[in-house]
Amino acid sequence: MIQLFLMLLSLAILVALHELGHFVAARMFKIRVERFYLFFDFLFPLPNVMKFALFKKKIGDTEYGLGWFPLGGYVQISGMVDESMDLETLKEEPKPWEFRSKPAWQRLIVMMGGIIVNVILGIVIFTCLTYFHGTRFTPMSEINKYGIVSYELGKYVGLETGDKILKFNGEPVKEFTDVLNMDKLLQDNSYYTVERNGKVIQVSIPDDFANVLAKNQKSKEPKQFITQKIPFEVGKLVDTMAAAKAGIKVGDKIIDVAANRIVYFNDLQDVLKLNKNKVVPVKVDREGTIVDLQVKVNKEGKIGFAPKILLKDSILHYTFSESIVAGSKQAFGIITGQLNGFAKLFTGKLNPRYALGGVVSMYDVFPSDFDWVWFWGLTGAISMSLAFMNFLPIPALDGGHVIILMYEIISGKKPSDKFLETTQRIGTVILLTLMVTVLFIDLLNKFSM
Repeated sequence: MIQLFLMLLSLAILVALHELGHFVAARMFKIRVERFYLFFDFLFPLPNVMKFALFKKKIGDTEYGLGWFPLGGYVQISGMVDESMDLETLKEEPKPWEFRSKPAWQRLIVMMGGIIVNVILGIVIFTCLTYFHGTRFTPMSEINKYGIVSYELGKYVGLETGDKILKFNGEPVKEFTDVLNMDKLLQDNSYYTVERNGKVIQVSIPDDFANVLAKNQKSKEPKQFITQKIPFEVGKLVDTMAAAKAGIKVGDKIIDVAANRIVYFNDLQDVLKLNKNKVVPVKVDREGTIVDLQVKVNKEGKIGFAPKILLKDSILHYTFSESIVAGSKQAFGIITGQLNGFAKLFTGKLNPRYALGGVVSMYDVFPSDFDWVWFWGLTGAISMSLAFMNFLPIPALDGGHVIILMYEIISGKKPSDKFLETTQRIGTVILLTLMVTVLFIDLLNKFSM
């Protein structure tokens, strides 16, 4: 339930602000707004199907309401051909307060209002997260003292446990997150430069790795890629779980589990997974004294403690102006990733089944507890994604209207209302087809992988 609440809260914020962008721009040019709805009061994109509101109230010329279909929202602008318009009004002469009576440049600003707000919101969220929380990172120089741990996806690429990653696509890596940069992973001819057994070699990322990653993200049990080798000791204990009950204490160094030597945290994770629902012998080093214990591993392969990482992390703090730059870079990185993904999708290098996702996929990425930093990071990312998606040149989306308006501005010729009505209907069919396709893909992945 928490996941559903957080998803709907995020969507409500994004939709309300997106539509507010259109609303404010319209009112700025004295265009009447007939309706402002959070969520649809019809089965989008079919404006006359299951049409009812959960709440509505008219203030001035505008009816404000809450729809029942919680995956969007709209403003109904007088004289604008969109999914919510009564097309009978097209037969009347344009009124001074109508959208269609305004100059093309004003109509363009109204159509761009929602996208602009989404972009601003994404930048503001990432700027605030950067400013208030900074960036915690582990320098690659620290990680390369021990090397990486390569799991199934890492081995598929050609990386091996113990590799020390020096460069990514020819650029030096400064921290571990640089190694996982999705923009670079999605590029063609990507490669790592690594030190392996004292020799520097190049590891090329397979061309189909984007497909492999996308498929993995949709699977019920995602496989791991790579992680750091992490020297550790016992940090925070969960009082009700096995580690605390068996006598493990904060500061203990676990050195052996079930006759397996433990050096790094991944060693411990691997052994515990092999011993789910078993009682295993555990040796700990407690200030130089070896203590033997018996610990019950639960069905998830855990014993109930958080490790204290013995790597030297760094926190990079930013001034407010630096946060704006860093936050903007992070926000627009979402759009760059979308562009790279679409490029691979349309060139056949990325399977639509693994690349596309809808409300089910969105639900899965929200946290199951109230992790507000994670929530706001997701909301910022979705806001930038919505800006990108709405800008696509599909009739019925903001981007479709923008293309038509740009044509009008450049050519000086205004398309007929009949043309706008026809493109709107075509766009509605396209959107309905996309929605059904994405829902089918979501359900197929949910129940078959």
